[in-house]
Amino acid sequence: MKFYSTNNQSHSVSLRDAVVKGLAPDQGLYMPERIPRLPDTFFEHFSEMSFQEIGIEVIGAIFSDDLSTDQIRDLVAHTLQFDAPLVEVEDDLFSLELFHGPTLAFKDFGARFCSKLMSLLLDGQEVKVLVATSGDTGSAVANGFFGVEGVEVVILYPSGKVSELQEKQFTTLGGNITALEVDGVFDDCQRMVKEAFLDKELQQQMVLTSANSINIARWIPQCLYYFYAVSRLPKNGKKTVFSVPSGNFGNLAAGILAQRMGLPIDRFVAATNSNNVVPDYLEGTPFSARPSIQTISNSMDVGNPSNFYRLLALYDGDEALLKANVKGFYCSDKATQAAMIAVKAANGYIMDPHGAVAFLGLKDFMAAYPEEYTGVFLETAHPGKFRKVVEETFGEPFELPARLEAFLKGEKKASALPNDYAAFKTFLVSKT
Repeated sequence: MKFYSTNNQSHSVSLRDAVVKGLAPDQGLYMPERIPRLPDTFFEHFSEMSFQEIGIEVIGAIFSDDLSTDQIRDLVAHTLQFDAPLVEVEDDLFSLELFHGPTLAFKDFGARFCSKLMSLLLDGQEVKVLVATSGDTGSAVANGFFGVEGVEVVILYPSGKVSELQEKQFTTLGGNITALEVDGVFDDCQRMVKEAFLDKELQQQMVLTSANSINIARWIPQCLYYFYAVSRLPKNGKKTVFSVPSGNFGNLAAGILAQRMGLPIDRFVAATNSNNVVPDYLEGTPFSARPSIQTISNSMDVGNPSNFYRLLALYDGDEALLKANVKGFYCSDKATQAAMIAVKAANGYIMDPHGAVAFLGLKDFMAAYPEEYTGVFLETAHPGKFRKVVEETFGEPFELPARLEAFLKGEKKASALPNDYAAFKTFLVSKT
């Protein structure tokens, strides 16, 4: 399988090059040259299969040209070591809980897949993994790559704009994990990472790659839990809609990838906070990056989402088709907190602020189509990862799971970095 750049379909590379390079030389994102469609027989029986059995079939359909059957089995086994349960919150409305991994966030799936695939492809070559994070990516990648031989991880994050717990999850490990606290916002961190990948002088001195969702090794495995969720939904004859809390839009793009592979998902909701570039686009406004706005759902505070161009590529550049399949939604912090309070009062279920945004987007969609859909919203992180927001919202203490409490006891190790690419480059060179 070859992988092409979203900026130039004639530029294609091998799986190894796509994973190691992360970003194409023309700043495009890599996409598989063809999207395999799984046979009808798979969908007839996948409700009887385990999560790992489903994963082997899906990953095998994409990567069988490049990896052996045993490698695919090992890759899936390493990735899917925890569940992604569906919880019915209201009639025909489910939460897909993606926070049962090591760092209690959905990005554990992609980070574990990425670290294992890189170890298979690099064959002992030393690399630097550069990561920009608005919260959960940093913790998932840090823990997924911690101790991996030959890999040094450098994480850039915006100072004061991630939760204390998220910060502790990637600044306390040490070893092959380095954290840089940037005087700026997430988009500044992402810009510096992209500049490093395009810096030819720097590329001559070291091998750089990424573990953000711009990398296919982080992005593609996120499609797996969509397959698993649909396989576990009740067979009630209704159509299925997924509401995805969206920041950089890799998660939504992974859902659409699953749809393109034949998974029977009828519609998607792209749910955001006040950083509503894509919802505005879906309603007819030309796509235009904006400065990000700080909110209580900080992992979605992205004003220039990288994966927007993957959304277009998945629909072969057909904007009308994209807009027909994906409905935009956005809401304020006040509405987010009101939803958290209402759901807890109704049935005791506690959502994190990102899941609450997706819940509201789903309710908005289903109100327009009563009785037609079964809805799923993605609960992408344990509410304990945003304890301060949760406690302020409910006005009462929130007890953390033991795994999260343990991170808080660690000592923060992070270096301050100005919002300046030259300073970042100097740091990277000094570490060679």
